[in-house]
Amino acid sequence: MKYTINTKQKVLVTGATGFVAGWIIKQLVEAGVCVHAAVRDPDSEAKVTHLKQLSQKGPGSVVLFKADLTEAGSYNKAMKGCATVFHTASPFILKFNDAKKDLIEPALTGTENVLSSVNATTSVKRVVLTSSVVAIYGDTIECVSTPSGKFNEDNWNTTSSATHQPYSYSKTLAERTAWKIAKDQDRWTLVVINPALVIGPTLSGKSTSGTHDIVRQLGDGTMKAGAPPFTLGVVDVRDVADAHIRAAYIKTAVGRHLIFNEAQSLLGLANLLKEKYGAAYPLPSKELPKWLLWLVGPIVDKTFSRKVISLNMGQKWVGDNSKSIEKLGINYSSLKASAEGMFQQMIDQGEFHKK
Repeated sequence: MKYTINTKQKVLVTGATGFVAGWIIKQLVEAGVCVHAAVRDPDSEAKVTHLKQLSQKGPGSVVLFKADLTEAGSYNKAMKGCATVFHTASPFILKFNDAKKDLIEPALTGTENVLSSVNATTSVKRVVLTSSVVAIYGDTIECVSTPSGKFNEDNWNTTSSATHQPYSYSKTLAERTAWKIAKDQDRWTLVVINPALVIGPTLSGKSTSGTHDIVRQLGDGTMKAGAPPFTLGVVDVRDVADAHIRAAYIKTAVGRHLIFNEAQSLLGLANLLKEKYGAAYPLPSKELPKWLLWLVGPIVDKTFSRKVISLNMGQKWVGDNSKSIEKLGINYSSLKASAEGMFQQMIDQGEFHKK
């Protein structure tokens, strides 16, 4: 799929210190684009050093701007003069105290604030939104009831709520809101990326998303007795970044795009790491029986409610990524290399202790 990156047009990336955003910015800067990078604290060297280094290497550049998802108008300055907005900023955390405050409000209010700034910025012609596969479905069991027997872009999550799968609910609300705002105007177009579980190394060298919490539990002994029988789509972070770039510059790109390479269980992810790391780290070698999880899961981890276990554990996950291949031209990367790159980086960070 041929496309041309217009290096004369500036772009804005929200949540610029995030896992996916870093790789989007890298690709843009290496193409020669001036990237306006919106972050909460541009003075935090620990968080923005890798962005400054990208700018120094060029040929494009990174200009840092202070912005906050919850503050109306805070993206106006960063967006000025930009033709494309990549809205990646949204919390992905597995441990939280208040779902509404920590997940739902930032995702929803952030989308409203960013798109309000888009409506006020006449230079913007396209918005690429980072949504999620969980805006397509709420629980894995729903796969069998889809018309095609596979999750695809036509499906919407209608089962999540503030009390059941609140992260999924936050992403669904945010994407639905984005489509409503986009429909109410005709100056700019919206293209949405719906990635499954994103793995791979971070550009900053530091763990920055909920994915790292999952991989951490594979390697720190948490799942030594066995992995929960949970399956989901998995994709390399660089493929997700590539999908965003293509969504921005392929003129015919429209609608939603489910982005994943293949379905993997948690044990399957561990098995990708076994050859290189199995002798030194306590990776799980089997799956826990569902009945045991149902019995003790809610006691050990409050995110494992019996409802979540019943509707997700041991259920088959099947997705259709044909639109991403045919319309965006995505060529998916090896998950083994992705998993190993991520795990090695986490070892280097001191996340794990050897057996």
